[in-house]
Amino acid sequence: MTDRRTVSTPSAPKAIGPYSQGVVVRGIVFTAGQIALDPATGVMVGGGDVARETERVLENVRAILVAAGASLEHVVRCDVYLAELADFGAMNDVYARYFPTNAPARVTVQAARLPKDARVEIAAIAAIP
Repeated sequence: MTDRRTVSTPSAPKAIGPYSQGVVVRGIVFTAGQIALDPATGVMVGGGDVARETERVLENVRAILVAAGASLEHVVRCDVYLAELADFGAMNDVYARYFPTNAPARVTVQAARLPKDARVEIAAIAAIP
């Protein structure tokens, strides 16, 4: 497949496993699931506060999209994983600020456990304009 490239930016956390921050195929960006890691320090932020974690997660997603040539406005789908579905409201309030109009399609599920005991993880798919 010749129309495939990986995305890497210091503005998002380095991968903590054998995966890319993002992959672009035929004008579509697929981000890896992002948790609330500070890209400068590699340390989790938010202290278990799902709203603060969601903000950091979406900033990480944004950074990967920008490095790929897209933005949050170009997101067509997000997959949201929550450690506790009871955190849905707090996550959703922050999410709505990042997607105020033309929100992407979304899946939200509760996961038994997320990396580094994160409260939220989000992956996105976007179309490069």
